[in-house]
Amino acid sequence: MRAEAQNNVDKIVKSLDLLKQRLGWETAQHRLEEFNARVEDPNLWDDPAAAQKLMRERQQLVDAMETYTSIKQELEDQQELIELGEMEEDDEIVAEAEDALKVLVAKAAKKELEALLDGETDGNDAFLEIKSGAGGTEACDWASMLARMYVRWAEKRGFEVELQEETPGTEAGIKSVTYQIKGKNAYGWLKSESGTHRLVRISPFGKGTRETSFAGVGAYPVIDDNIEIEVNPADIRIDTYRSSGAGGQHVNTTDSAVRITHHPTGIVVTSSEKSQHQNRDIAMKALKSRLYQLELDRRNAEVNAMHEAKGDAGWGAQIRSYVLQPYQMVKDLRTNHETADTSGVLDGDLDPFMEATLAMQVAGKSRAEAGAED
Repeated sequence: MRAEAQNNVDKIVKSLDLLKQRLGWETAQHRLEEFNARVEDPNLWDDPAAAQKLMRERQQLVDAMETYTSIKQELEDQQELIELGEMEEDDEIVAEAEDALKVLVAKAAKKELEALLDGETDGNDAFLEIKSGAGGTEACDWASMLARMYVRWAEKRGFEVELQEETPGTEAGIKSVTYQIKGKNAYGWLKSESGTHRLVRISPFGKGTRETSFAGVGAYPVIDDNIEIEVNPADIRIDTYRSSGAGGQHVNTTDSAVRITHHPTGIVVTSSEKSQHQNRDIAMKALKSRLYQLELDRRNAEVNAMHEAKGDAGWGAQIRSYVLQPYQMVKDLRTNHETADTSGVLDGDLDPFMEATLAMQVAGKSRAEAGAED
């Protein structure tokens, strides 16, 4: 086997070792049998929320096991083909197998990154908030572009997107919007998107000038019942008001929208797309998610300080620049990952940026741990 092919085999084996470790392969089959036994319980759906959680956890285990076994099997198949081709001096078979190994390296590396999404809430659904920043109408239009970008990203991953609240801009675009993104590791991926996003382009509003606009993005985990967040009723104010939708059939014409203000932190959350009762529940869940995120930030304060000292973007800082004129470039200011395919990015092709950020965070964590051990 040639050196390049052997190097690719070594990379795949390394990824498989990590996947096996994260999965807990030795006990995986036993855990799956336990899940299957619980699924057969006739009383399972007496508690729909618990049943759905169980089914999702079972499916995640099944997916992880299938990922590991499929990569392992494909690696063995390609190694056998290379050995066969070399024995028969068939360069075409060898070349095809080596090309397949290159593809498998990328696939295994991506699955390895996904396996590292093992934080307490990485596997949870997410609330995604987008707010226009400096730039007036330009910024509102930019916020709507970002909203479309994230919806397209979620749809490509097969995630479910629910609109929670939307405030239209005065002339165009949106001032703010909140979505609930439902899917495997939704928060684990989206958490890397929190921060300020900067757009540079020629104004589409008749000015003909180059304009710079900003919008803020915030991602927060949807907290399930296993994580208790206490909210003192005396600390919150609940207001109902008439929603001002974007027009058409979705306009809410009753006083069903709900706004909750948390006085100690100044956090304000709203929900306006459902009934008043549903909006109150959704807004309270969003508040708990924000409060939980504050606690996560407090726990990670030392790590965040370390990253900020290195120049990495923290919460609310500018993280990515989207330049449409005079040239085309999207660049992440934390990882330096960049692409000239601006239309692809704005159409939801965000995985390379998210993967680069996650890889950087994992590498930074490893360095910190190594330093602590010295």
